[in-house]
Amino acid sequence: MADSLALVEPAAPAPAPQPDRRTARSIGSAVAAVLPWAVLLAALPAAWWYTDVPAGDVLRYAAYWSLALLLPGTLVHRAVRGGRGNLPEDLGYGAATGLLLELGAWIVAAATGQQHLLRWWPVPLVLAFAVVPRLRRNWRVGPRRPLPLAWHWSMAAVLLLVLLWAVAQWRLVPLPPVNHTYYQDLLYHLSLVQELTRDLPFQLPQMAGEPLRYHYLSDAHMAAGSMITGIPPATVLLRLWLAPVAIITVLVTAGLARDLSGRGWAGPLAGAAAGLGMPVAVNSAIADGAFAFSFSSPSQTYVLPLLVLLGGICVDAVRGRPLGVAWALLPALGLACAGSKSSALPPLIAGVGVALLATWWQRRRVPWPVLATLLCLVAPMGVGYLLFAGGGAGTLSPQAFAFLHAMPQYRETIGAGAGVRGGGLLPFGLARAGAAGWLLTFALLGWWLLVQLPRLIGMLILTGPRRADPAPWLLSGAILAGAGGIWTLHHPSLSQVYFWLDVLPFGAVLSVWLLTLVRPSWPVAVCAALLGVASYLVVPLMARPAATMAGWAGVLGRSYLRLAVLLLLAALIAVGVHALLGRRRPDGGGRRRLVAVALAGITAALLSASVARGVDGAVRYVQVAPGRPASVALPSTVTAAEMRAALWLDEHSADDDVVATNVHCRPVPTTAHCDARAYWVTGLGGHRTVIESWGYTDAALAANGRRGLGYVRQDPPDPDRFALNERIFRSPTAADLDRLRAEYRVRWLFADTRAGAVSPELAGLAHVRLVSGSVIVYELR
Repeated sequence: MADSLALVEPAAPAPAPQPDRRTARSIGSAVAAVLPWAVLLAALPAAWWYTDVPAGDVLRYAAYWSLALLLPGTLVHRAVRGGRGNLPEDLGYGAATGLLLELGAWIVAAATGQQHLLRWWPVPLVLAFAVVPRLRRNWRVGPRRPLPLAWHWSMAAVLLLVLLWAVAQWRLVPLPPVNHTYYQDLLYHLSLVQELTRDLPFQLPQMAGEPLRYHYLSDAHMAAGSMITGIPPATVLLRLWLAPVAIITVLVTAGLARDLSGRGWAGPLAGAAAGLGMPVAVNSAIADGAFAFSFSSPSQTYVLPLLVLLGGICVDAVRGRPLGVAWALLPALGLACAGSKSSALPPLIAGVGVALLATWWQRRRVPWPVLATLLCLVAPMGVGYLLFAGGGAGTLSPQAFAFLHAMPQYRETIGAGAGVRGGGLLPFGLARAGAAGWLLTFALLGWWLLVQLPRLIGMLILTGPRRADPAPWLLSGAILAGAGGIWTLHHPSLSQVYFWLDVLPFGAVLSVWLLTLVRPSWPVAVCAALLGVASYLVVPLMARPAATMAGWAGVLGRSYLRLAVLLLLAALIAVGVHALLGRRRPDGGGRRRLVAVALAGITAALLSASVARGVDGAVRYVQVAPGRPASVALPSTVTAAEMRAALWLDEHSADDDVVATNVHCRPVPTTAHCDARAYWVTGLGGHRTVIESWGYTDAALAANGRRGLGYVRQDPPDPDRFALNERIFRSPTAADLDRLRAEYRVRWLFADTRAGAVSPELAGLAHVRLVSGSVIVYELR
């Protein structure tokens, strides 16, 4: 009975369930991984707001990037190439793909005149991914390739530093209207952004009726962003577009580095080297400022995420990996790159060509995937030349050592007195130089190669077992082609430098890949990296010498010595730390391992010194940049009143209205052979003009050097048009006004008394609509 009773006694209360420690750790890790991205996502709109972007514009632009670029691009990239296995890389690659998709939607809208529908272009695509069963899986991350927690924090830190660099640029360039001298290229791009909101065929806004031939797809991105959000084009150009595109570039570069190396930590390091790195000059007086991103050249920055994405697909293709439908991305991205920056595609094509030759030589048979990749790039480059070539792209000519024109060491010595001469196979000064001049030239070339070692040292991969892999051949070929372009081609504005700037991410990836192959221990890498940082922060800045060959030769000698000491110390510290830790590989054959450790130390020191210089430059800009521009009107300054008049014209006129203006030059007064790069009437005014500034026309560039004048000071390319335009303001007649209406469809006159005399009789022939400072805006009756 007792046993029976015991059976029916109430059971003892079960112990309280213990929380699953693994679940708790998983949640904690997830929170820790999300936190740095939350900081970044908060910092970006805060940076825009801090630099005077209205809160409404910030919210609209954030929604635009999220819904019109990130979302559709991520879905398409996952469908075409598969997911990355983690959200940050998925979004990075997806955003780059979104930029490509946006160009397709924009060109359809421009061709059909349906720009008002452009904001809805992602809707049918997103609906397809929601409705079609085979596409629904692309809403998920897919097979997991998780990233270490340190990756999230280090990558977010790199991107915050990139954002800091962007803030440094923004603080130097206020939003209009304000008294300010804008860099002329920014105003030129602003005029193109305005033009690309119109229908095809596009016209040169500075000379209505002339076809627009330029690599303008970066401006198309900004035009699309402005039309979709309703944000003024000037705000998009001068603030909003830069940081997201730079961030995406770093993310895609990091993904490529991880794919090649198989190491998670390679991603943030490659991203930092690509997005923040600069040449390692050891504070020499001879310092090259090559930086991958450029605020003043939107086309340079915009093309980078597209180019790195294309480079990654090319790597898969030349390795013989099946691409499937991703083959379609090769010509599409190739055309997008050709239309964004004319210098972007040739180095990559050269790299694929090198990979083709290397693979054929090693295997003694035609590598068909590599050949197919090459053809997929050559075809869009040809199409791009037909569609976009112009505006300076056609003025390249062969000239060895042309980049010397960028160096004061040449200009102040053997290049003194060369003027604007550009012809010949050698620069004017070098062609007449003696032995000392040639010695200085080769010393400068050698110095340039040395300070670029953070981008070049990765090519040493080809000396090891990886030389059987086509990928390092591709990247090395692209890097060499970029360096070759800068030193063997001539452009009157030294624009051949972009061949080099476009391949800097590939150089960063290759150098970091080399570091992962050497496999240094963390103490070795950290100590060498600290040395690199110290070399920039501690070594004193070298004084500039007298502008003589002897003075510059002395600086070169001391500069070579400084860099040699850095490389030697990096190698010795790496070997010393390795020896102290007793790190010896059982198969490593001591001497070969020590050489590898020394190489790792040199590479780590170079990369850290390169990044330290870029970060310090951004910090210094933020510290010294003015919080608000001074209200000073100098001859080269466009006044706030002038800007307000131009903005008023943009707001109160129809999209296709044409304007006649007497503003052509910088400074503003119109004089013979002035610097014809004003561009603020078409940029801020937002309309085509009869003739505004002509400094970047094909005719002006082709005339560079004529009568000893640079291309920006050449005569107007259409003298009759220019003469008619000037008569309207100085001695107007009803007949000339009728001719303006009939030939150019002019409706508005934008007269600036700072540019030249304005006849009082004009008020009797046209209706005065606005007076703002020195500007009078007339509407034709």
